[in-house]
Amino acid sequence: MSSPDEEPTEKATTDRNEAEHEGKWMGRNWLGIAAVSILGLLLLALGMLQAGGLVDVFAPIAETQTQQWAAFGVLVLIWIGLAGWSWRGITKSNWDG
Repeated sequence: MSSPDEEPTEKATTDRNEAEHEGKWMGRNWLGIAAVSILGLLLLALGMLQAGGLVDVFAPIAETQTQQWAAFGVLVLIWIGLAGWSWRGITKSNWDG
């Protein structure tokens, strides 16, 4: 945290075009974070329902309990890949504001 005597780490936005660009950048990145978070929450709820035996969502594609958990694991791996891709997009974005 900076002390009151130091210069701020980021300069204030004074240009209208720069402000619009920054707003679009922030909106796009936060939308990506929100989508990954919501999908993760849905996967968590599905996993808890599956573990409790309340649902058999993967029954049409997997007959045994092990196969159903393997299908759930594939969804989790896809979610992790999506989260990594989203985070990489945020950290490597061209905004230098």
